[in-house]
Amino acid sequence: MHACQHLSVVVPVYRGERSIAALVAELEPLHSQPQATPAGFPYRVEEVLLVHDCGPDRSDLALEQLQQQFPFVRAIWLSRNFGQHAATLAGMAASCGDWVATLDEDGQQDPASLGAMVDAALGQGLQLVYAEPLNPPPHGPLRNLMSRLAKRFTGWMLGSSRLGRFNSFRLVEGEVARTLAAYCGQGVYLDVGLFWVAGRIGHCPVRLRQERGRGSSYSWLGLVRHFWHLVLTTGTKPLRFITYIGLGSVLLSLALTAYALVQKLSGIVPVQGWTSLLVIVAFFSGCILISLGIIAEYLAVTMGIIMGRPLYVVSSHPTRPAPSPADG
Repeated sequence: MHACQHLSVVVPVYRGERSIAALVAELEPLHSQPQATPAGFPYRVEEVLLVHDCGPDRSDLALEQLQQQFPFVRAIWLSRNFGQHAATLAGMAASCGDWVATLDEDGQQDPASLGAMVDAALGQGLQLVYAEPLNPPPHGPLRNLMSRLAKRFTGWMLGSSRLGRFNSFRLVEGEVARTLAAYCGQGVYLDVGLFWVAGRIGHCPVRLRQERGRGSSYSWLGLVRHFWHLVLTTGTKPLRFITYIGLGSVLLSLALTAYALVQKLSGIVPVQGWTSLLVIVAFFSGCILISLGIIAEYLAVTMGIIMGRPLYVVSSHPTRPAPSPADG
């Protein structure tokens, strides 16, 4: 007889006023009585942690109502908007289950898939299980393409294509999740941090659904910032890439110098120098500026860690959005 696996479900809530109640309603049967996975392992959703990330809607009222209606629901109030990954870590820190599952608020990730993910974790002895969608996410073709390319790039940065197949639907061993939440600092991308502490990582095929509510809260600019944050925390490969740029620039400059000398000595073209000098100065100035920019980004991340900037701050009461003029 297998022991019942207790799950803590963490849901960062930013714009969940219209969607979070339906998600909690789907989780309620998984709490009311123990469930059985397809392979026969018993499991139960012990608690649902809704982390309020201070979005623009009235998610705070929805969370207060759900917390009063369902005893297994607990709201965690952040003092301001810290972002999805910080909110997820705040929920992990407050969890108590054998496993921590993370879901988005928009309903595209089906809680019924949790049983199959528990099977993957227990059957393969994994510490971290990522959902691997069998169908494209409910976004536009361009965004889905950019997401695939970003994850492949991340796999290359981390040294394994397997590690690049990540998303926000995860099942993490409870001790691993809480340890990461305790030590993860400002500027660390959540999934990169998980790869640091989890040695056995696998994937479970799932099907995604259409989003409820208002869809993704990330703009294109926000997604670019999200990706750049990911790049900076994957390691030092971007810094090594600067070295490669420098070596390539040196080789190119030697080739251009040899070409100019041959042209001058052969007398084929009179060497006036203005055009070639302009091209060379522009090229190497661009290389220098790009290199300094990448180094500066690393220094900014390092300074945030050294200065002790908190990843998140939990409040004892909801942070209300500012009233609009129409409310006055």
